Amino acid sequence: MTARLFIFVGHPSETSLSHSLADAYQRGAESEGAEVRRMNLHEMAFDPDLTHGYIKRKDLELSLEEWREHITWCSHMCWVYPQWWGGMPAKMKGVIDRAFLPGFAMNYHEKGPFWDRLLKGRSADVIMTSDTPLFFDVLRHGRPGIKLVKNKIMDYSGIKPVRTLQVGPVKSAKDEKIQSWLRKAYNRGADAGRR
Repeated sequence: MTARLFIFVGHPSETSLSHSLADAYQRGAESEGAEVRRMNLHEMAFDPDLTHGYIKRKDLELSLEEWREHITWCSHMCWVYPQWWGGMPAKMKGVIDRAFLPGFAMNYHEKGPFWDRLLKGRSADVIMTSDTPLFFDVLRHGRPGIKLVKNKIMDYSGIKPVRTLQVGPVKSAKDEKIQSWLRKAYNRGADAGRR
């Protein structure tokens, strides 16, 4: 069976290391025969504000409907984005706020604190860039960006296992280091393409 992969580039700029890492991941997946769909945050037009929470719903814009369609279609996803201020860019968070709603990502039980995870059966890779050295992010901050996406978003909705790759510091990286990150992304993609 052909692997169905959805790559989501969560960098709001048109050009970035996130895009290059996603390109490498996609090449690796396609080299193993995977069917790949991709969306780039900078091309998505939507209101990122979940103004009324879950009380009153806004209609989803076309790009959010397409994003959800890709999530439903895929067996494996890869999110590639920068860590800014310990989390994802605001516009990327807006995609999650607006699209990962009850009835799609999870359903709360009427009584009690529990919920159903509606996206079970899917796995993910998360590739995150950072200017914070990894050891410092682990020791000083406890990897907040990874914890947020892995535990509070993906696991909460049933997506697992989730493999993570955090690269950085980006601002001081020499070309040789960037090439090693691109090779890692390619290999992750190839591995996902073989599933």
